[in-house]
Amino acid sequence: MASQSLSGKGDDNADHCYSCVGTLTISRAATTEREIAAMADGMTIDLSGISKMDTVGAWLVYRAVRDRGAKVIGESKAVRGLLEQVAEADRPVRVIPDKRGGMGGGIEELGAWVAETGRMLLGLLGFFGAVLIGFFNVAKRPRRFRLNAVVQRFDVVGVRALGIIGLMTFLIGIVIGQQGAVQLEAFGAEVYTINLIGRLSVRELATLMTAIMVAGRSGSAFAAQIGTMKLTEEIDAMRTIGVSPIEALVIPRMMAAIIMMPLLSFFAMIMSMLGGGVFCWIYLGIPPAIFIQRIQEVVPITDLFVGLIKAPVFGFIIALAGCFQGMLVESNAEEVGLRTTNAVVQSIFMVIVLDAVFAVFFSSVGWS
Repeated sequence: MASQSLSGKGDDNADHCYSCVGTLTISRAATTEREIAAMADGMTIDLSGISKMDTVGAWLVYRAVRDRGAKVIGESKAVRGLLEQVAEADRPVRVIPDKRGGMGGGIEELGAWVAETGRMLLGLLGFFGAVLIGFFNVAKRPRRFRLNAVVQRFDVVGVRALGIIGLMTFLIGIVIGQQGAVQLEAFGAEVYTINLIGRLSVRELATLMTAIMVAGRSGSAFAAQIGTMKLTEEIDAMRTIGVSPIEALVIPRMMAAIIMMPLLSFFAMIMSMLGGGVFCWIYLGIPPAIFIQRIQEVVPITDLFVGLIKAPVFGFIIALAGCFQGMLVESNAEEVGLRTTNAVVQSIFMVIVLDAVFAVFFSSVGWS
C-alpha cells in the first residue's frame, strides 16, 4: 500500500495551499477531512502528487471546491475525470413528503391504488398476449411441446392436492348439511337438506373452493419458482440460448392447471356430497341409498356442466396470475415473497369475479 503525507506547503502561500501526496482514499478520509477543515476558505488544493484516489477522496476535494471556494491544481486526467463524475452525481435527493391525513390523503391513496391496479391489469393483458403467442408457436411446432414438464406439473397441481381438497370439501359438505338442516327443521322440511347439499356442492362451492385451494397451493408455487429463477438469472440464460421462457415455464404450468382443475373439481363434488351424506345419515337418519337416489333426482345435469365448464377457466386464470407475478420479480429475495402474495390475492380475486360473471351468464341462458 502506497504511503501518503498530507501537509501544507512551506512557502509564502502555505496557509492557503494544501498538497496531497500518495493515495487519497477512504482509509485516510477522516484525517484528510480534518486537515482541509483547518485550512482557510479559498485555499488551493495541489493534487500533482496523488498516485491513487477513490470516490471518497474525490468527494472531499469536490466538497471543498463547492462549499469553500477551493481551487484544484495539478490533477491528472484520471483524477479530473473522477472529480467530474462526483460533481455530476451531486444532485439533490427527492424527498418524499409526509402522507397527508384526512380526506385528501385518502383520495390520494385511492388514486395511487387505482393507477397501480390499471398498470397491473395492462401488464397482465400484455402477458396474456405473450402466452397466446406461445400457445400458437407450440401448436405450429408440436415438437417444442414439453410433455414431461406438463406431466410433472400434474403431480404438483393435482395428485398432491387431492388430500387437502378432499378433506376440505368433505367438511364443507357437513357444514352445508348442518346449517341447512337447522333452518329447514323449523318448517319440517329436513329432507330438502339433500337438495341444498347437492346443488350447492355441484354447481358452486366445490369448483370455487377447489380454485381457491389451487390458487393458494399451485399459484403461489408458480410465482415463487419462476421468481426465484428470475432472481438467479436462469430465465435470462434461457433467452440467451434461444429458449422461450413462455414455452418452457409458463405453458406447461398452464396446461397442468387447465387439465387438472376439472378433475379436482369433480373429486371435490363427490367428497362434498359424501360429507353431506354422512351428516344426513347420522343426524337426520336418512339412509345412504335414499340420499343417493334423492341426489340423482334433484341435481340436474346442467349443474354438473356449469361446475366443470368453470373449472378450466379458473385454472387458466390461476396459472396466468402466478406466472405473471413470478416474471415481475426484479431485485431481491423480498420481492419473491411479495409477488407470491400478490399472485394468490390476484388469482383469488379474479376467480371470484369470474364466478359471479358465470352465475349471471348461466342464469341468463336458462341453466339456473
